[in-house]
Amino acid sequence: MATLPVRRTTQSLARTVKSHVVTLSVPLGAAWAVLGVNVLLGGVLNNYGVIPRTELGLRGIVFAPFLHGSLAHLTANTVSFLVLGWLVLTGGTKRFIIVSIAAALGSGVCAWLFGSPGSVHIGASGVIFGYLGFLMLAGWWERKFMSIVLSIGVTALWGGMVFGVMPGQLGISWQSHLGGFIGGVWAARALHKRGM
Repeated sequence: MATLPVRRTTQSLARTVKSHVVTLSVPLGAAWAVLGVNVLLGGVLNNYGVIPRTELGLRGIVFAPFLHGSLAHLTANTVSFLVLGWLVLTGGTKRFIIVSIAAALGSGVCAWLFGSPGSVHIGASGVIFGYLGFLMLAGWWERKFMSIVLSIGVTALWGGMVFGVMPGQLGISWQSHLGGFIGGVWAARALHKRGM
């Protein structure tokens, strides 16, 4: 008699894990496929990144998170995307999608508005900074024990990433990082207001 609830719990856990794997794999798989195509085309797809203050550059708000300049660039973003993305995803697929969109929009718009003229901004790091901002601040607004613990843990382990939102290293889009972070913080506040 006791095995039925255990079986249901195991099946439910298996469905959740499968859903998380698929949800994270789709955008990540797209980024890896795009990198392969981009390498074959000699990097021409990078022109679909965010090009500040140009009409054509606005399309980069959608495409930039899937474009990466090198294998090392995408590999570094893959690890952060999987870890921080999964932590956001534990709150549900709908929450993950909203935070991802808010981070991508914030990242792209900030890069478009404040990036250097003639520069091209690509990569998923703006979205990753959005996850960071969301996870660091969600506990503040939710005021639930597990959310607070998660916010403290993320801040302790990855809080140093916040310095990436400031001007510094050449070739790193701090504008994308800042915009993504702001988008993630906005999502934390907005989702709390809607009881999500």
